[in-house]
Order: sequence, then C-alpha cells, then structure tokens
Amino acid sequence: MPLIAELQAQPNAPIPTWFGVGGGADHLARPVNTGELRRCLEADRSLRILGDGANLLVADEGVGNLVVSLAQGEFAASSIDPAAGRITAGAGVNLPRLILEAAKAGLAGLEGLGGIPATIGGAIVMNAGGTFAQICDVVARVHGLDRSGSPVTLERGDIDFSYRHSGLNDLVVTSVDLRLKRDDPSRVRARLKEVMAYKKKSQPLGDRSAGCVFKNPTLRIEIPNIGVPGARVSAGMLLDKAGCKGMTVGGAAVSSHHANFFTARKGCTAGDMILLIEQARARVADRFGVTLDTEVVIWKRA
Repeated sequence: MPLIAELQAQPNAPIPTWFGVGGGADHLARPVNTGELRRCLEADRSLRILGDGANLLVADEGVGNLVVSLAQGEFAASSIDPAAGRITAGAGVNLPRLILEAAKAGLAGLEGLGGIPATIGGAIVMNAGGTFAQICDVVARVHGLDRSGSPVTLERGDIDFSYRHSGLNDLVVTSVDLRLKRDDPSRVRARLKEVMAYKKKSQPLGDRSAGCVFKNPTLRIEIPNIGVPGARVSAGMLLDKAGCKGMTVGGAAVSSHHANFFTARKGCTAGDMILLIEQARARVADRFGVTLDTEVVIWKRA
C-alpha cells in the first residue's frame, strides 16, 4: 500500500469491539471529509469501514486491509428539520444518540430501533432492526462513494433492502437522509421507553456480546412444532431447542438468558468465539437441518 504513509494512518491499531477480543488493524485511518476518504480508497479499495464495533468480531491475527473510522469530521455531523420530518446524518453518527435527538424533536420512526448499538452507516448496510422496526422503514436516500471513489446517491427504491440486508456492502456510505413523522415528543419517548424495557427484559445487555450472533432463518422445509416452509423463525429458539444454552469454548459462552447471545468471559479469545459459533451452527444443522447465517460480521486476515 504505497499511499498509506500519506494518510497518516495509525499502524498496529487496536480495533475496539463489544466482544472486547480479537486482533487489530495493520493501519487505521480517520478521514474527516470525503476528500480524505477518497484518498483512503486510492490507497486500498478493499478497505474495511469500522463503525461502532457492536456487531463485529475480529480474528486474533487482525486484518491487513486498511481500516477506516468515520467517527469524526463531516461523517459525525447530523441535522434535524422537525417541520419537514427530515434528518440528515453522517455515516459515523451514533444511532442511539440520534434516536434520542429525534424523540426530543418530536419525530417518530426511529424509536423502534432503541437499544441497537450502531453507527448510522453500519445500521444502513446491515439494515439493522429488531422486533419493532428496521432502519429501512425510514430511509429516504443514501449517499456514498463506490470503491473507485466516485460519488453515489441511491434513492430508497433503488436499494435492495430485506431482512438484515441492503446490498450496499461495496458502497462506502458517507451519509443518509431519513424521513420521519411528526408526533408529540412525549409519545415518542414513551414508545422508546417501552422498547428499551423489552430489550432489558429479554436480552443480556450487561454482558460482553455483540447482540444476536445469527440471523433468523427462513425454513425451506416443514419442521414439526417449529414452522412451515417459508416461515421465518427465531434463531435463538432453534439454538435453545438444540441444547446450545450454556455451551462454552474457552472463555466464550452461549448465554443462559438468550441462546442467540454469545458472551466473552475472562480469558476469551476471538478464536474461542469463532469456534463456539461454528459448533453452535453445527448443532442446529444436525438437529433441524437448518444452516444458520451469522449476523455478526467476522473479519479475518486475507
């Protein structure tokens, strides 16, 4: 990467994740504007974008690609227009903070995503969501750069949103425009409070985890007492029925509270967590014939 030296990229940089395990980046860059981000793409078109780290597991050996954080400069800026029901947010804006700001401004539509830790860019790329909403419900358009550094703007109808999918993995998202509905701030805050209460009751939020490890699968065949073909079923329920609760590998463990939450205990390594993921997936496949896909993103050295 001959251009890396020009980027003032940090060498041998740690990659913070909610698991708190794993390796770092050979080089980490922190551009503050689109011009600097374009230079990063010139240095490494296969660069990886680091968001909040809440849905990320980095292998112990780290990654050789250039890693880019968008947590600063224009990428961390946002603007809210309550009268128009519009929010423009940079890719590095913190989603939980933006949800609170929208509620305070009397704009409804984001509160169903309460309790989801993410940056706006990361949330868009994975189409983050849960029981109450998914972020594609409020997307108006997405702005970014393609891997050659050219600007791209996509309207909502041009984006292939589906369950935990956007088709935007090759786009470096720089900002998004959100369309929300005007509402009484107290009602929006009340709904957010209900969502957060549900999350605290049903999920082990105090543990070191990355939320749900696996996506909820769509059944291809009927499974008695589980579902019919075409039904989307809970990955946590399948993991639970397959006896995965309490499984451990080294310091990695399947939560006894919610089987789709894997927690990192003292001494855990990324290798422990990756092996536990593989073993839990195999157990569900053996029991039900269902292959689970990870919702957690795993970075490995190429």
